[in-house]
Amino acid sequence: MHLTNRPSASLFRFVLTVASLSAAMFLAACGSSGSKPVPLPPAIPSAEPVLLYVGAGTSSSDVSAIESVLGTLHVGFTTATGSQLEALDEAHLGGYKLIIIPGGNSITIGQNLSANAAANIRTAVTGYGVHYLGVCAGAFFGGYSIYNGVDLTSGVFFNFYAAEFQGIHIEPVQLTFPNRAPLDVYWQDGPQLSGWGNVVARFPDGTPAIVEGNSGPGFVILTGVHLEAPASWRVGLAFNTPLGTDLAYAGTLFQAALNGNPLPHF
Repeated sequence: MHLTNRPSASLFRFVLTVASLSAAMFLAACGSSGSKPVPLPPAIPSAEPVLLYVGAGTSSSDVSAIESVLGTLHVGFTTATGSQLEALDEAHLGGYKLIIIPGGNSITIGQNLSANAAANIRTAVTGYGVHYLGVCAGAFFGGYSIYNGVDLTSGVFFNFYAAEFQGIHIEPVQLTFPNRAPLDVYWQDGPQLSGWGNVVARFPDGTPAIVEGNSGPGFVILTGVHLEAPASWRVGLAFNTPLGTDLAYAGTLFQAALNGNPLPHF
């Protein structure tokens, strides 16, 4: 999943006319002037600190699971459909503290948003310092992708966790952490997050399952698993970790994303 001269001059003769030198100096000055960044408009404060995307491609059950965790934390949030997100310019997005893109289908998410909407999310993070939490599909979408990814990872794209290539699409996976006991958590077609950020948790094969880092002044957490998964998702699966333990850590992760507080990492 991927996103997207320096002129050279040669001195052919020792003798140059004053006019040539003046022209070269003028062109250099024009180039320097044109490279200045355009100031961003002031952020427009939002009524709630969190914007939760619920548009095409997102999983309604994961949206509900994320809403439940936010409710437990007593964190206010606003939901936005695709058309509502398209209507928010960079200054309005810059007024939020955290943008959450939930699980679902990252290709569908990207294909149903304009390049301008993706660019505005990126500017909110890299320009205004809004934080970003990408869960499963939201992690894919937060990286570089030919499907209109936000590219908060400076061109790094993510592939599926290895189980996907063994024909497995849903399973409990045991995550390891640098400072706490392992957790059995719900995985469904999620990415492994090699190549970007600090590793907060690892899959059984050692690849990153949760990563964190900065994208400009914004703080970003990407997770390839669903710590927020409700009890109904566990039916027929064997977990060693109690549901409440996973949900408690989901709260820890969400709070870290909201406040921009890095979690312990390897």
